[in-house]
Amino acid sequence: MPLSTSSFERTIPDRPWPRLALVAASLALLAAIAWEARVRTWGYAPTLNDTSDLWAEQRGRVQPDSYVIIGDSRPHFDLDLDELERGLGQRPIQLALDGSCAYPVLADLAADGNFHGTVICSIVPGMFFAPGGPLIANSEKALKRYHHWTPAQRASHQLAMFAEEHLAFLKAEELDLPSLLARLPISNRAAVHLGPALPPYFNVIDRERRARMWEQAALAGPLQTRIKEGWIPLFTPPPPPSYLPQDVFLKGMGAAVEKRFHDTAAAVQKLRARGGRVVFVRFPNSGELRKHEDRLTPRIGAWTRLLNETKAPGIYFSDHPELAAFDCPEWSHLSAPDSVEFTKRLVPYITRALSTPAGG
Repeated sequence: MPLSTSSFERTIPDRPWPRLALVAASLALLAAIAWEARVRTWGYAPTLNDTSDLWAEQRGRVQPDSYVIIGDSRPHFDLDLDELERGLGQRPIQLALDGSCAYPVLADLAADGNFHGTVICSIVPGMFFAPGGPLIANSEKALKRYHHWTPAQRASHQLAMFAEEHLAFLKAEELDLPSLLARLPISNRAAVHLGPALPPYFNVIDRERRARMWEQAALAGPLQTRIKEGWIPLFTPPPPPSYLPQDVFLKGMGAAVEKRFHDTAAAVQKLRARGGRVVFVRFPNSGELRKHEDRLTPRIGAWTRLLNETKAPGIYFSDHPELAAFDCPEWSHLSAPDSVEFTKRLVPYITRALSTPAGG
C-alpha cells in the first residue's frame, strides 16, 4: 500500500518581527558594551589571542635562510624583534610558544628540507625535556594547524584579528565561559585532584607575535603577586601516578629523557648538515623561581650535557654580568622596557656564538 503524502505548511505568527529583531540586537549590543566595560575595569585591553592560527601564519613566513626563535614564553617576552633585526641584519620569525616544549618545533624545522637558517632556541630544562603532557601538546597543536591550515581557517583568523585588536573581552582561554568556570574555587576531592592554576593573561601580542608584559604585571601589586604564586606549583613535577610502582615510573622517565637528548642531537646535526645553525639560550629568571629551577635542574646537568652532545653553542645569562643584571618582576619574564635593553646586550653574544665552529 503506497504511503500517503500530505503537505505541511508552518504558520508564522503575525508579530512585529523587524521591531523584535531590533530589540534583540539592541540588547545584545548593550550586553557586549557592559561586558567590555567590566573587563576593562579588571585591567584587560584589546590585544590579539596567541592562537595556533597566529603561530601558523608566522611559521608560514619562514624562508630557507630565516632566523627563527623557538622555545617557551621567556624568548617570547624577552626578545625584541627590532633590536634583533638591527643587530643581526635580518628580522627573525617569532615561533616561541608560551607553556610549551621547544623540541617538536625544532624537529619540524630539521625535517623541513628547505630550511637552512638559524634557530635561537630557549632552554628551560624542566620544559624542554618534558616527555609528554600539555607542554608537548601545545607545540604539536600549533604544528598541526600549520600543516593542515584550511582556507576557511585562514579567513576566520583574519576576521578574528580585526575584532581582537578592538575588543578587550575577546580574550580566549581567559574571559570565555569555560575559562571563567574553570577558575571557580573548587577544592580537591577524594578522587579528583586539580592541577596548578595557570598564570593570568599579562601581556599584549602584535601580529608578529611579539609579546610585551603589561605594565601592571611589572609593578608590585595583586596581579604580580598572583603570577608569582603560580610559578612554583607549575615548575614542580607532578607526583608519580599511583597505578605505577615508583621504580617503573622513574625508569620510564629516564628512558624518555635519554631519547630527548638523542633526538635533539640528531635534529641539530640534520640542520647543520644543510648549513643551518642552532644556538641555545638560557634566559633570565629571578627570585624564588630561580632558586627552585636551579635546585631541580642544576646547570651542570641537562644544560651542560645538551651542549656537549649537540656540539651547539650556548649562552647562559648568568655567565655574563650585563645579561645577569636584569630582574624579572614576576620571577620568569622581563618587563617590556627591559626586554629591549636585554636583547640589545644579547645580540653580540648570539653573533659570537654563531661564528664559533661546531663543538668549539
